[in-house]
Amino acid sequence: MITSFILLLVVIVLAMIIDETIGDPDTVYRRVPHPVVLMGRMIGLLDGWWNRATSSPPTKIIAGAAAVFIVVGISGTIGIAIHKILSSFAFGWVAEAVIMSIFIARHSLAQHVTNVREALSTPDLQVAQEAVAKIVGRDTAEMTEEDISASAIESLSENFSDGVVAPVFWAVLLGLPGIIAYKALNTADSMIGYRSEKYLHFGSVAAKADDIANFIPARISGFLICFAALFVKHGKAKEGWRVLRADASRHRSVNAGFPEAAMAGVLNIRISGPRSYEGVLTDEPWIGDGSRPTQGDLQRGLDMFGMAASILCASIVALAGILYFIS
Repeated sequence: MITSFILLLVVIVLAMIIDETIGDPDTVYRRVPHPVVLMGRMIGLLDGWWNRATSSPPTKIIAGAAAVFIVVGISGTIGIAIHKILSSFAFGWVAEAVIMSIFIARHSLAQHVTNVREALSTPDLQVAQEAVAKIVGRDTAEMTEEDISASAIESLSENFSDGVVAPVFWAVLLGLPGIIAYKALNTADSMIGYRSEKYLHFGSVAAKADDIANFIPARISGFLICFAALFVKHGKAKEGWRVLRADASRHRSVNAGFPEAAMAGVLNIRISGPRSYEGVLTDEPWIGDGSRPTQGDLQRGLDMFGMAASILCASIVALAGILYFIS
């Protein structure tokens, strides 16, 4: 039992290394759809079939719950089947690590945010506005450099939890089926888990289930960011912990506030606040009490993100080592 768990930890570490070094090769996904794209198509199909404007709220809730159950169930079952097939081969665990790496987003997330930072170094602010529009859902046309930097840092922090820590967390608990099922749930939430008129009821189960799935990972993420500040130049670990405790619960999300507040504290900046979605201004609370971030803070955020992800990987290596020596 311990030996198989140690092997799982080795697979997860290898998957994290593969993701960091290779990411999602464009040459591959120009030819075949990414698994997350396939999950999205399945969700979209069920949304089109079952999310009817004429249905009552209870009917929409039941239909949305069924859609989530089907998508997550099919995804998890596929994970189980792949794991069983690969387990019959001597080096099947290597192939499993490759598959698992597809569902970890450290490389792609860092690349997207780096693109925003590089765009900010150009004279044309519109280039940066277009770059940040690829990673946030808010209106970007009127954003200043500070707004762009803050938005990118918020996305980097929140997706550190959703795209790195949570997939790894569920992989540790449930292996390949766990990471695939989690990604299916997270994809469902990103597509239908909104409080809009169309998805208020149909997407409510997806949103609540995603909150539950990310509850522990989000808090681990906040801790990792604070801990990473001890090893990054000009990082403020104590401030990160203080702001996390003070401001995390003020965030509109039950989970996103933890990594975002931690990042705001360790960088000594102020993020979140009022923003516009499709021309409608929403009055979100401020997170942190430092200055508004600039391009330099965005680079420091990337450094903090990289160190926190590395600490997560090192922690799994340490756990595997401890288990090996006591087994």
